[in-house]
Amino acid sequence: MPHQIKRKANHLKIYSFLIALLWSATLFFSCGKSSEGLENGTWRATLKTESGTEIPFNFIVSDTSGRKVIYITNAGERFRVDDISVSNDSVTIKLPLFDSEIKAEFSSSGLNGKWIRHLPGKEVAMEFAAEHGVTSRFLVSGDGSGQNVTGRWSSTFVSSDGKDTTIAVGEFTQDSTKVTGTFLTTTGDYRYLEGALSGDKLFLSTFDGSHAFLFTGRVKGNTIIDGKFYAGLSSVDNWTAKKDPNAMLPDAYSLTRLKPGYSTIDFNFPDLNGNNVSLSSSRFKNKVVIVQFLGSWCPNCMDESGYLAPFYKKNKSKGVEVVGLAYERTTDTERSKKSLQQLRDRLDITYPILLTGYTNKEALKSMPALNEFKAFPTTIVIDKRGKVRSIHTGFSGPGTGKHYTDFVMEFEKQINDLLRES
Repeated sequence: MPHQIKRKANHLKIYSFLIALLWSATLFFSCGKSSEGLENGTWRATLKTESGTEIPFNFIVSDTSGRKVIYITNAGERFRVDDISVSNDSVTIKLPLFDSEIKAEFSSSGLNGKWIRHLPGKEVAMEFAAEHGVTSRFLVSGDGSGQNVTGRWSSTFVSSDGKDTTIAVGEFTQDSTKVTGTFLTTTGDYRYLEGALSGDKLFLSTFDGSHAFLFTGRVKGNTIIDGKFYAGLSSVDNWTAKKDPNAMLPDAYSLTRLKPGYSTIDFNFPDLNGNNVSLSSSRFKNKVVIVQFLGSWCPNCMDESGYLAPFYKKNKSKGVEVVGLAYERTTDTERSKKSLQQLRDRLDITYPILLTGYTNKEALKSMPALNEFKAFPTTIVIDKRGKVRSIHTGFSGPGTGKHYTDFVMEFEKQINDLLRES
C-alpha cells in the first residue's frame, strides 16, 4: 500500500507539472499576439474628431503570400495597404502615401489607438478604434422610406466663421438605404463617398489615408438642410443643397490663364535622381507636352497620376511627353524625395517627377507666367511648337463616374488633335 500511495503521489506531481506547463504556454502565446490578432475579414473603424464625432470607414484584412494586407474600402475604391507590422499586443499600419500611419493595440473589442498624420513641423492625431466582423459603415436604423437622394444637387459649403464659401455639385446614387457619390468642386472632387439614409438623415464618409471626411444632413424632399461637414480633427463647415439636374460648375479650363504677353511657361528643376530638366530639354522638342502640377500629399493628384501613368506608356511612342512638377508641404529635400518615390513606385510612374523646391503654397511664385493658381492638380498642355494650348484646374477622378470618363475622352481627343498638327 505505501508503494501504491507513493506512485499515485508521483503521478499527481507529474500531472500538476504538465497542467502548469500548458497553462504557462497558453499565457505566453496569448500575451504575445501575432499577426493572427488582425483577423481576416471586414472591420468597421472610426476616427474621433475634436468634438467627439466619429468618422466611420471599413477595411478588409486578407492574407497574400503569407502576409497581411488591408484594403480600405470607400464605395467602389479598394485602397491597398501592405506595410503592416505586429509586435506583441500592438499593430502599426503605415499608409502607402500621404505620410500617415495607424498605431493601435489589440483589445477585447478589437483595436484601439491613433491615426497619426506627419505634417511639416507637427503631428496631428485622431483617436482610432476598429471592430472585426462589422460590415455596416453607419450604425443607424430606419429605412429611409419617402426620401431619395439619387441625382444632382447644387450645394453650398460655408466655413464655421462664415468667412469662406465654396460652391459644389453633389452627385449621389441611392440603392435602398445605401448611398454613394461625391461632391465636385472647381478644385477637384471629394473622391469616393459611401454612407446611408436613415429616415430623413443622410450620412456619408470617406477615408483614404490623407483625408477623413464625414457629411451629415437632413433630407427634406428636394433640399438638404442642417448639413455638417467634418474634416480631420477639428474642421467643421455647414452645408446645404438643393436638387438641381442642371447644376454646373465653372469650366475647369477657364480658371487659370497665362498673363498677357506670355505664350508658354518655363521651368528648370532637378528630377528624383538629381538631373536638371527644363522645358527646353531635347526630350520635349517637337513633342506634345503635358505638365502636371502635383503633390504627394494630394489625393486628387494621386487620381490624376493614376490616369496619366498608363496614358504616358501608351502614347509616349506617338510623340507625347509628361512631366510632373512636385510642390511638397516641406522644403526638406530628402523627405520630399522619399514621399515622391513612394508615389512613383506605387503608381508605376515612368515620366519624370521634378522637385521644384517650392512648397504647395508657392506654386504661383515659381511660375510667373500664370495669372493665378487655384488648386492641385493643375495640368498644362503644350503643343509641338512649345505654345500653351490649355490649362486645366483640378481633377475629377474615377469616383465622379461620368465626369471622369467625359474628361478622359475630351483630354485624349485634344492630345490626338495636337499630335496631328505639323
